[in-house]
Amino acid sequence: MSPRGTTLTCDVDFILKSEECIQAFLKFCKQSKTKYKPSRSMALALKLMTRLHNGTLDVTLPDGKTVRFKGDEDGPSARINIHNDRVVNRFISQGKLGFCEAYLDGDWTSPDLTAFFEIILKNESYLIHMLEGSTWYRRLSWIIHKFQPNSRKGASKNIYRHYDLGNHFYSQWLDKSMTYSSAYFKSGNEALEVAQAQKYKLMCERLDLKKDHHLLEIGCGWGGMAEYAASNIGCKVTAITISPSQYEYAKRRIENANLQNLVDIKLCDYRDIKGKYDRIASIEMFEAVGEAYWPLFFETIKKKLNKNGIANLQIITIEEESYDSYKSTADFIQRYIFPGGMLPCQSVLEQQIRNSGLSINDHVSFGKDYAKTLNIWHQSFQDKWPDLQGGAKDERFKKLWEEYLCYCEAGFKVGTIDVIQISMKNKGRQVR
Repeated sequence: MSPRGTTLTCDVDFILKSEECIQAFLKFCKQSKTKYKPSRSMALALKLMTRLHNGTLDVTLPDGKTVRFKGDEDGPSARINIHNDRVVNRFISQGKLGFCEAYLDGDWTSPDLTAFFEIILKNESYLIHMLEGSTWYRRLSWIIHKFQPNSRKGASKNIYRHYDLGNHFYSQWLDKSMTYSSAYFKSGNEALEVAQAQKYKLMCERLDLKKDHHLLEIGCGWGGMAEYAASNIGCKVTAITISPSQYEYAKRRIENANLQNLVDIKLCDYRDIKGKYDRIASIEMFEAVGEAYWPLFFETIKKKLNKNGIANLQIITIEEESYDSYKSTADFIQRYIFPGGMLPCQSVLEQQIRNSGLSINDHVSFGKDYAKTLNIWHQSFQDKWPDLQGGAKDERFKKLWEEYLCYCEAGFKVGTIDVIQISMKNKGRQVR
């Protein structure tokens, strides 16, 4: 017999749409012969999930029973398998970060992580109290994050934790161009490598890059943009990185392409750049700068850009309404993937640019393209995992990267994060 107000289906035991239904369900569990008795934390979590507004979520409890939460509006459908009550305690006390950590520990699984995170993000405003976690834990996370600053020493340490996992690791699942940033899909059907080249072309077009220009690229990765600009435009390029492994790879890449006469790869912090440049490009490096250094970053661009020179930056942004809460704590990505990193919202980004004395031209956004890029990366990562695993790259490492790629894909699909190319010009005014 099912609790009053619920409906039994072939694969779902209970459909719960109100706290009244939850109370009936808990009473049913208590009176039934099942060995599993939901804890107080589980009961609270189930009550909170009745606030689901968008989509359908099937929750399989530790005893195998599946309950369905269905929002009033259509949306993604997903399933989560909860393996013990510990995950709920961590979710309630530590919010999204604790919940993501619980996945690494095997406390829960999902057959489609991206769809699950889509539902959570679409319903964030309705589940906000549970997603934020306790005040003390938010403060602790913020303190830990602040102790990972992107000073010269800190930036090298933070970048090493992510990008120096090894060139072999990234070469296994990135496309042949070794590009670790959003592609730009025109038709939506092109191969990832083609879409990455289209992104580089868009950068060059927005820079109005000419053969007689000297281009500075801040954060050159494995050298894809530098090679593209030199090969297709014929301009001189100075490209910098603080990752030793990327530096060695990019230098070999340029040598193999016989472009040493045009491209100079340097192991250099952006704060130590010498000279002046006609154009400046940067692709998804700004996210690792850190909020405290945003003014210095744009002041550096202002100082290094010739009068009437143009800079074009590809940057990931967070939605305006989430920015204040986001900056007051550290999320899963900041803790485990990009320590010391910080995303701006667009209004704050534009204000930082103007404060430096630069003039904004325009911007283009293509967040859905990043969702597609991440989906391709995730599939490639899964396919190549047998060749990647070993040593420190264990099952927990695999779960970390699965969660990172799927969490970000969901964010771009839902629109909580976006990616833009924003163009600016140095009109020669003094830095204020």
